[in-house]
Amino acid sequence: MQILSENFVKRYPHKVINIHHSFLPAFIRAKPYHRAFERGVKLISATSHYVTEVLDEGPIIEQDINRISHRDQVEDLIQKGRDLERIVLSRAVRWHIESRILIYANKTVIFD
Repeated sequence: MQILSENFVKRYPHKVINIHHSFLPAFIRAKPYHRAFERGVKLISATSHYVTEVLDEGPIIEQDINRISHRDQVEDLIQKGRDLERIVLSRAVRWHIESRILIYANKTVIFD
């Protein structure tokens, strides 16, 4: 977890991909899964996007969700969230290296 410098990001435009849980901005700061559990969320999600100079504002590449049950504990949310982040990140990286992403006006088009 690191915020990249503006110079670094400008040096590699649309080359750096970020992955995070999509609790942002609802559950910012530390322990978002604990906070989501306390709130009783029904869905968890993950988002991959290109990094820009503005934190977490880059063009979204991929998103996905998982349903959460009342039976799930904090540890289950954490595991399901990490699994989902891996899936979303792997799709984004694959599409990027296969040159299947078109970026326009801070949005993306993913070609089949």
